[in-house]
Formats: sequence, C-alpha cells, structure tokens
Amino acid sequence: MGWFGTAGDGAGDPARHVVTVRGAENGRTVGAGFVLGGDTVLTCAHVVNAALDRPLLEARTPALDEVVVEIVDDAGGARRFFARVAHWIAPRAPGGGPVPPEAGEWLGDLAVLRVDGPPGGLPAGPRVTGMAAGQQVVAWHGSAEAATYARLTVHEPVGARAYLDGAPTGMAVGPGYSGGPLWCGAEHAVVGLVVAHFMPPRRRDNGAPLPYSPQHLVRRSWGVPWQRVQDELRPLGLLDSAAPTSPDPDDPALLLLTEAIEDIFPSPSSRVAGAQRLARSCGVGSGSAVTPPTPEEFATFLLTHPRALAALAGNLRRSAPQEADRVLAAGGLSRVPKLLSPQEHTALRKHLRMMEPEVLARFPEAVRAALPHLAAMPGGDTPEALLDHLEALPGDGRAAGGERRVPALLRVMEYVGALCGPRRAELRLWADGVATRLGIERAALGERRSDAQEWMRALRARAARVRVLVQVNPAGQGRHRLRIWCDEGAGPRQVSTDSVRSYSAAEAAREVLRVLDSLTPPAEDERPPLVEVLVDRAGLNLPVDEWTVRDPDALVPGVLGVEFPLVVHCPELLRRHGRFTKHWRSRWNRLDSGKTFVVSETMDRDTIYSRLVNQLDTVRVCVDVPPGTRDGIVQTCLALGIPVVVWDRGRDGAAHTVRHLAEVATREMPDGVRDYRAGAKASPPDYPGRPVLAWADADRTVPRLHLTEPQEST
Repeated sequence: MGWFGTAGDGAGDPARHVVTVRGAENGRTVGAGFVLGGDTVLTCAHVVNAALDRPLLEARTPALDEVVVEIVDDAGGARRFFARVAHWIAPRAPGGGPVPPEAGEWLGDLAVLRVDGPPGGLPAGPRVTGMAAGQQVVAWHGSAEAATYARLTVHEPVGARAYLDGAPTGMAVGPGYSGGPLWCGAEHAVVGLVVAHFMPPRRRDNGAPLPYSPQHLVRRSWGVPWQRVQDELRPLGLLDSAAPTSPDPDDPALLLLTEAIEDIFPSPSSRVAGAQRLARSCGVGSGSAVTPPTPEEFATFLLTHPRALAALAGNLRRSAPQEADRVLAAGGLSRVPKLLSPQEHTALRKHLRMMEPEVLARFPEAVRAALPHLAAMPGGDTPEALLDHLEALPGDGRAAGGERRVPALLRVMEYVGALCGPRRAELRLWADGVATRLGIERAALGERRSDAQEWMRALRARAARVRVLVQVNPAGQGRHRLRIWCDEGAGPRQVSTDSVRSYSAAEAAREVLRVLDSLTPPAEDERPPLVEVLVDRAGLNLPVDEWTVRDPDALVPGVLGVEFPLVVHCPELLRRHGRFTKHWRSRWNRLDSGKTFVVSETMDRDTIYSRLVNQLDTVRVCVDVPPGTRDGIVQTCLALGIPVVVWDRGRDGAAHTVRHLAEVATREMPDGVRDYRAGAKASPPDYPGRPVLAWADADRTVPRLHLTEPQEST
C-alpha cells in the first residue's frame, strides 16, 4: 500500500470477498455476491428476485426496490447497507424470452447493485481473471461462514456457462450459494460466479425424492465464467471504472496534475496537510504525518480513486479557486475521475432514497426533457444506471467565453427537482453546492433551473386535456337520455339542457359530435378531446364508442370511439364505497409508475378484493375472462378505486385486446384504445376485440348533478 490507503489486491482470507444478500422482508440470507467496484456489487438477478420475494426468474427490472447487503470491511466486521439495482441483465431463455419453469439452465441472470456505502467506497474487491477447464475453485454460502466452502472443479467453460463438479466430501452447492464468487486459489482471483445447482431427480406425482441410484447426477452445479461477465458488462461501461489501473507515466493528465501538485503544495508540510485532508474526504487511510506523498503519488491517487479529483477541487475552491480550476482542467483529460466528490455523491444518493417512487419512476422522462438530443443511454433506464452515464457526460454547450459549462447531471437534477414538490429546495441546495465547487456561474445554473420550471408548466398545461362529458341514461327500447358538459381545464360547464328528450344511438352520436365540433381546443394542443361517458354500473358495457352518425350528405361516417378517445366512468361505484376514495387518489398519483394486474382466470369478488384492496401500486387492471364473471370483476375493481380498468365486451377478442394494449403506457391508454377501435373498423379479423376502458381521473371533477341525480324521471 502507498501513502494513500487505496484498495488491496485481494490478499488475505478469500471468504471475506463474499457479500451477503438478504431478504427485504425477513432478513434471511437468499444468496451472495462480491464487490465489483467502488460502490457496486455483482450478483445474480434471481438472487435479487429472491430478496424481493418475486418469482425467481422474473425478467422485469426492480428499478426502485431496495435490497439489503452485508459486506465484510477491512477490519473483519460485517456492515449492512441498502442497495438498488443499477444494471439488470435479466434471466432469459437461449432463444430469448422468458425462462420456462422446467428449465435447468438459462442465459443472462446478472445484476449490478449500487450500494449506499461509506464515502470512501466499499472494501476492495477481489482480483478477477478468466475461467479455464480444470481449475480448482471454491464457493461459499451467502452467509460467508468459513465452514460453508464447497470445493469444485471447472468443466467445459464454453460460452455463457461452465459446469462445476463438487468434491465427494464436504459441503455441496445448494440454496444460498447463487451469485457468490468462484475463487481460484492458483490464480488468486475470482474466475466467475455461481448461478444454480442440479438437484437429485424427484417423483413427478408427489415431489418426493427417488431412491438413490448410482446413475443419479451428484454435486453438479453451473456458473457464469468471468469472460461471459465481461461480455455482458463491458457495453455498460462498468468494467473500466470498476478497477482503474495506474495511469501510464506519459499520461498527459498525470503530468499536468503532478506539476499542479508541486505548485499547490510547495512544501512537504503543506503536501502532508493537503493529502491528509484529501484522504479524509475520500474515506481512505493516510500514510506518515511527517513524510508526504510524492507529487507523482499524489497525482496517481487522483487518477485511480474516481472521486478524489472532485474532492481535491472542493478542498481548494474557497482558498485557491484558480488552482481548483487548474486541477479540474487537467483531470478532464482522463476518463477515470467522476463529476461528484464522495460527499456530493453520498448526499445525492440520500436525496434519491427519500424521493417518492412515482418521482423516481419519471427519472427517464426528466432525462429526455433535460437532454433532448442525447442518444440512447447504455445500461437501461433505472435511476442508478442513468446516474452512472450522466456523470460521464460533458456540459450542455451553453457557456460564454471561459465560463464553465453546466454538466448534464446538474441539468437533469434540476428537471427531477421540478417533479419533487417539497423536496425541490433540498435538491437545489445540493446543485448549488456542486456548481460552486465546479466554479459555475450562478446565472448559468439559474437558466437551466428556469428551463426546468418551464418544462413543468408545459406538463401541467398538457395534462389539462379538453374533454366532453356525456351522461347517458336508459330511456327504453334502445333509446337514451343525454346530458353533456365541456371541460377545457377550468371544470365542467353544461352545454345541454334538455334532459327529457330521448335519442337513438345514431341521434345521440350526432348530438355529441355537434358539441365536439363546437369546441376550439388550444392551438398548442393537437390531441383530440377526450369523451368521458358517465354511466351507472348497469351501463358499463353500453357500446357508446360504436355509436355512428350516418348522414347521406356526408363523405365519411362519424364513429365516436374511432375519431375520439372514449372512456367510461362510473362515479356511482366510488360514491357507494367512499372508504376507497383515498386509495383511488393515491393510485392515480402513481399512474406513470404503478403496476398492471391481469385477471386471466375467473375469480370471485372476494378473491379480487383480497388481491387488490391494499395494493396501492396497482393502477391498472386488464380483465381477460368470459362474460359471465367479467362484469362482477370489473365492478369490484372500480369500487376498490382502481383508476384504469380495461376489458372486452365481446366474446372472441378479449385475449387479443389484453395482449395488444399491454404495450401501451397507462397514461396513453385512451389514445391506445382509440387506435385499436380504428384498427377493428378497418380490419376486423386483425382486431377482433371490442375494448372498453374505464378511466377515473382523480385530478378532474365530474358534474355535481350527476352525483346527486344519477337517474332522470320520465
């Protein structure tokens, strides 16, 4: 170890490299992992699924969920930290797609966790090297207990997997070993990680084990060779920063930083003081208080610890701002230094942990708005993956003269802050501190802040979509009574007064189209008005979307559900079960990040109730069951406050409707259903469904008259 207490090379007890992954609910050990870089841990995706009590081979990214990891520090003690998924390489079948339940082998199945660890980063990770046939390796249970080691021999490390045969005595690989490192003593390095083991065969009828036979497979497991891990992680840009190597002696950044250190700290005592302060900032040990590090050693540390350069610039900013700029300019020639100092990074992670899940779910949206010309980012769109990429991006190019540009990350965080409400001030204080440390003018950051506020105002304006509300009540013999309101954003205003006259379907369509033609939507809003049909529970399947005007003098027909996004709304069900009103509003607030629940088998109302009553993150239900039980399921969902429910009123196209609309974002469902109806009109064989969308917007009011007088007298 040099003057700065940098990471070691994996010497000592190799079992200390095992990271324990614990269940989020019960704290039990579900698997293992190992430190990949300064604040990252590598494990299997299915270990994370187990920790979150999800299906073991679930492919969806658990972007916002936290898991608990336990890591052995340099002193030998175990410390627990929270972690989130930064990069997710889902389990997948060899041909792509989900892994069949009976499969014993699969591809992918890797997860990189970002750990809320100490400012100086996690303890040193192990050395890594390629796997080869015949290597003798050791695996440990996720508990990291020394006695759990299993001796294995590597066979056939070809492509995505390697087979591992266990010794006939000692521990056998089993549950809890997945994700753990495969340690090769001869190479003094990790050569891969454990994925799964092959269990003895069992009877198919009752699951009991068969009597032992010498023909049974004994102690065989399989894992991922390090070569395959590299292939999966290198495109994400993880491996370069995970274990930075010492810079080349002729590296321009090293030469310039060495000169800068000589000038900034001309005396040995000043260099000792500066180095000690930097070591404290980075959370690493320091050397002699009498003998300072050489300027070359000081500069090398700045180009190996990814956050040391930012920390030094922060230490210099107040007393020597020009030297801080000089250090930042020299470090900009290297790809190793990151934008944020350890303290800034820790504070940002804390802010992210305190954010509402619905705000974090909109992180990708904020990135796209803040950086509209940015190409697609590698590594997915989880907040952790986006932060990784954003830290490496330069400024946005809007700077005059020698003024420093605003980094992309700061610009994005201004947009995220605009979504945060009460926590906006905390993020702004954080951004102000980073900008000051970087020497960015306050006016430059203020301009980006104004851009974010303007974006938020535009979002609010777009949310107030023009809508026409149509109350439909039966009048017997295929006729209906109507009341119609318009809402341009200021609330409903009634535009029809005749509540006695009855209409046929065609006449009612003509009346609604007359009102729609009279509207003048805002010039900046190209979306057609939303038609919201207010019905009682008996009218949920009324085919208002199919009502058509057929005028002999017109060139085209007028089909309400084809020309306009048409939804149904049943305030009666919410009013009768008022205790779920808060649930409805809570779900609506999570519309962009909430989950979809698909009912694909017949369930009684009690089952639906128990499944959904407290799942406030479920905002959308798709019902794919026969008509007999369908209506009861739909009404139960609406009564429980599910704001978006879609089903098919027909008999033949329900499954097609559900599959097709599964690709549509929840907020875009009204337009997605309209597109489907247009497809059904043009090509019924390709679009056999008759979709109905119940849409209960908690941000928009319905007419009070409808709530107090849901029925009209004849």
